Amino acid sequence: MTNFENRLKESLSAEDEAFLRNLEEGESLFGQLGSTFSGPMKFWTGFAFVLSFAFFGIAVWAGYLMYTATEPRMMVFWLAIFLFAMIAVGLLKIWFWMRMNHLALLRELKRIELRLVR
Repeated sequence: MTNFENRLKESLSAEDEAFLRNLEEGESLFGQLGSTFSGPMKFWTGFAFVLSFAFFGIAVWAGYLMYTATEPRMMVFWLAIFLFAMIAVGLLKIWFWMRMNHLALLRELKRIELRLVR
């Protein structure tokens, strides 16, 4: 073995081996979503999760008020709020998918690292 391989093998722990065994089974979509709520960004993920529901509620509320508005000016006002809230929901969903993709990429890199050691 080379010096690099020795250092890499020494740096791995039992936790890394358990992680590799977990990776072999794969992870479902809901499992990937749940994994975003762990690690150093769990509070930001929770905040974004709550915020996406809040923006969706605002969009539904603004859509209803737009539908019941009688003046064109108020219709445009509620339409603007509706569109802003729906765009915010969409952007938060993109953020979640990017976070899930980031974690999947990290899992794959860890898998490659552990396979190199073996």
